[in-house]
Amino acid sequence: MIDVVKVLWVQPAGARRLRVRFSNGREGICDLSEMIGRNTPMLAPLADPGFFARAFVQMGTIAWPNGFDIDAIALHDEMLESGRLEPALGGI
Repeated sequence: MIDVVKVLWVQPAGARRLRVRFSNGREGICDLSEMIGRNTPMLAPLADPGFFARAFVQMGTIAWPNGFDIDAIALHDEMLESGRLEPALGGI
């Protein structure tokens, strides 16, 4: 069964890193360096720190002004498996 989680909040946390809070109460820092290093047309603008910092939440995902977004469930699962998510406050 897939747990449906959405991104509620995102904040820049250094070069190519974002602090993310999910709808299940968990949060952590994701490092997108490897993904941004692929240098595709959609990812190339994210290499600019000013553009990267313009990340925002749109319909439960992390998005940027150029239309690129990240699947919230996949991001959550990857962060959980790699130990980069803090437990939910209040035991949610």
